[in-house]
Amino acid sequence: MAHDVTTRVPAPAPAKAAAGAGARAPHRRGGGHWTAWAFLAPVVIYLVAFYAYPLYRNLDLSLRHYTVRSFVQGDAPFSGLDNYRTVFADPAFGSALWHTLVFTFVSIAFQFAIGLALAVFFAQNFKLSATLRALFLVPWLLPLIVSASTWSWMLNSDSGIVNWALGLVGADPVNWLTSPDWALTSVIIANIWIGIPFNLVVLYSGLQAIPAEVYEAAAIDGATGWQRFRRITFPLLRPVSAITLLLGLVYTLKVFDIIWIMTKGGPADASSTFATWSYRLSFGNLLPEFGPGAAVGNLLILMALFFGLLYIRFQRRQA
Repeated sequence: MAHDVTTRVPAPAPAKAAAGAGARAPHRRGGGHWTAWAFLAPVVIYLVAFYAYPLYRNLDLSLRHYTVRSFVQGDAPFSGLDNYRTVFADPAFGSALWHTLVFTFVSIAFQFAIGLALAVFFAQNFKLSATLRALFLVPWLLPLIVSASTWSWMLNSDSGIVNWALGLVGADPVNWLTSPDWALTSVIIANIWIGIPFNLVVLYSGLQAIPAEVYEAAAIDGATGWQRFRRITFPLLRPVSAITLLLGLVYTLKVFDIIWIMTKGGPADASSTFATWSYRLSFGNLLPEFGPGAAVGNLLILMALFFGLLYIRFQRRQA
């Protein structure tokens, strides 16, 4: 009996140790909680300062009647949806919407098709493949103002190299930048050239992730090059293609630099898009219309949001 008592006396010690460990655990959890917030704080501050607040200010601009005086003093009266009604009733709305859609979808279609063709071509890993890929990145690396100015010089009606080349084959010169029939085409060509490298890089990276064994098995089964592309490359590249198209669409919707430098949206609004129209309303007149300009900008945001939601729905269906 005495032996039993002596052996049972130390028993409570582990319980105390466990209780002590349990008492210290909340302190550690609390410290980890604050550490997590400390790491998140820079991201949250960045998102609020450069995304949430500008979006809020743009929405506020579109819902008030701002003049230069009220813009400085901050006492603009609330006008509700009047600025949006003004934009929808403007004769320039229809043409700007049409030009935005044509500019966006034609640019994306050619950028993606040419970028995919080049990615498949360079995936063969032939001699000088890496050097040529590096050269194709030049349009992407150049500042947009340099690229747009270069295309403006090339497409100049009098001294441009394009009309000079047309003259060599006996064709008549084209007023690329000053003709309402050709202005939109000109800025689309320039934008396609600038966007091809992005599609090439992303799609080429996606091709590298496809196992070579799949192509080898298809070749043993007698599949032709086109069949391998249609049955293997394109289906397995679909997730990469989807995000490439989405990013290209969002970027192209807001393209402003190229159009403004080359044509300023003219002549006679022949190449005006929502991006250039919003800028002209807000800053291009002696009496700026901040409210309608912000409303046009918000329409661009809604268009980008719509296509983003379509992408999310597409991804859920694929999952």
